[in-house]
Amino acid sequence: MEDKTSSSDRPNGRQDVIVGSSSGSNYIKPQGRKPHDSAVKFEEYHWYAHRTREEEKGLVSPKLAWREILLRKKNDAGNLEGEDPVQAPRLTEKDFGNASHRLEISDEEWTNASRMFRTASWGACFYLITTDILGPYGVGFAMGTLGWGPGIAFYTIFGFMAGYSGYLIWRVFLGVDSYEFPARNYGDLGFRTWGVTARYVTNIMQALGLLLLLGQVVIQFGQNISAVSKFKLCYVVCPLLFVIAGFFMTQIRTLKSYGWVANLAVWLNLLAIFITMGVIANSPPNFAFATLGSAGSAVDIDSITPDPVTGIYPPIIHYNNLPPNGLIGSINGLLSGVLAYAGAQLFVEFLAEMKRPRDFIKAMWGAQFFIYTVYLIYGCFIYHYQGQYSFNPSYQGVNAYGWRTAGNMITLIGALIAAGLYGNIGIKVFYNNILLDLFNAPPLITTRGKLIYAAIVPIWWILAFILAASIPDYFGFVGIISASMLLNLTYTLPPFFALGFDIQRHAIRTENGEGFDPATGQVIRNETTVRRWMRGFMSGGALQVVTNVWHVIYFLASLSMCGLGMYASIQGMINAFKENQLTSFSCVSPLNLNA
Repeated sequence: MEDKTSSSDRPNGRQDVIVGSSSGSNYIKPQGRKPHDSAVKFEEYHWYAHRTREEEKGLVSPKLAWREILLRKKNDAGNLEGEDPVQAPRLTEKDFGNASHRLEISDEEWTNASRMFRTASWGACFYLITTDILGPYGVGFAMGTLGWGPGIAFYTIFGFMAGYSGYLIWRVFLGVDSYEFPARNYGDLGFRTWGVTARYVTNIMQALGLLLLLGQVVIQFGQNISAVSKFKLCYVVCPLLFVIAGFFMTQIRTLKSYGWVANLAVWLNLLAIFITMGVIANSPPNFAFATLGSAGSAVDIDSITPDPVTGIYPPIIHYNNLPPNGLIGSINGLLSGVLAYAGAQLFVEFLAEMKRPRDFIKAMWGAQFFIYTVYLIYGCFIYHYQGQYSFNPSYQGVNAYGWRTAGNMITLIGALIAAGLYGNIGIKVFYNNILLDLFNAPPLITTRGKLIYAAIVPIWWILAFILAASIPDYFGFVGIISASMLLNLTYTLPPFFALGFDIQRHAIRTENGEGFDPATGQVIRNETTVRRWMRGFMSGGALQVVTNVWHVIYFLASLSMCGLGMYASIQGMINAFKENQLTSFSCVSPLNLNA
């Protein structure tokens, strides 16, 4: 069925946009809409979101019941113990195949299908956030390129602003998501606040960012496997082993099931942190490895170059401020910190699977504070003991092979879990915005949808490996990802979406008959788009107007940082490519100093 809209002339000559009439033939229920229907206006999304939030207040937040999950112990209703029984909708691929079939789905079946998808607790999201972001192994390196003062200030400011961005994402999500019109991906926020173009740009950035991020993890931990094997294993096989293991990890489709796996990753990371801290405090840096990726190699190569006569390496040094003549290296170090806080792009996917999305704010701020504390303590510790020799990742800077191997193996398991999460979300973005929209694929809750998802997994991982392995300069690759994609996804888009959300909701004049009327299915707007946006920007009181101005400044400052980061990353790659570089399609490991 085609989506129909009509308009009626008002006495003043203005046009009312009418979505449909519940009593007439033009009315189209939410289940009859296309997955991303531009005819659905913000007012309708916002009205249904408010109704969903009111219903969720009466729900009990689920808990991570480890015993029931691990033993798969179910009650008489077929639910895991501790779960609320939800009537499973008996919907097939045929029901979702086209609009005419979807119209035959009752309102209760449609909303129950959405409820069935929402099972994650805020505790599970806490572990998922820390799994995604908790990677402090480059903080010592970043501190070495920035110095004590700028390094601590950077991690404090960027950590708080990453949390603030997460708060904005949460607030916008609560205002536009509903059982009738569920928001599944980051791009849905852009679509419902700014329109189709914002959705396309956001989805392309997120899918490409996650694909490149997955490739970066594959290459980094392929090096782990290579180091553990003492370079006896052909290097190209090492990342491929990681990819094959990722095939199985990414078969976990729901984030609720991923929650207990993510919990394991958090503790593994903490174990690796404690081991490296203990060893580094009682042994010298790995001087020989310093040329491969230390802070000194980024800002001042002379600070890690041994005396040509005696072979003795320079003493450990620290900078209180930015290292002299090391601006490009300092910016690249800063970008590694951006990578550390790059989890906000996944928050919508976490929220979309929560039973009570309102509880997400507890998980987000709790995880953010935990991450920031671990980052700063660990980074300052590494920089204090290793100075300009601080390596990225830090466990490779451990001098003793045995302890270095222990760090490699522990972080390898944690990284596999995190990479599985990147693959999980990346494939869902691709599925929901390409296959679902353009090829009428069935939703992931159906049997056929699950099979298609399983088939995409190996293709996605192999593509990520090929893209990352083709770029020889690993640190330049990380810088490009951080500056072009991750920085914008974490710091540029959230204030932009929040600005659009606040403008649109404050532009509604209910006293003049504007807004969505559920009784008639009408969305009424009395002015042009530009006039409404101007009115919405200046409405809501003095505090709201100041907030709108702040979000404009925040948005523009993030774009400026993106430009500066791109310049530094490209310049760094130009310098790196002046020398012969090995790609990952080789048997020679980039960590093998004797090659």
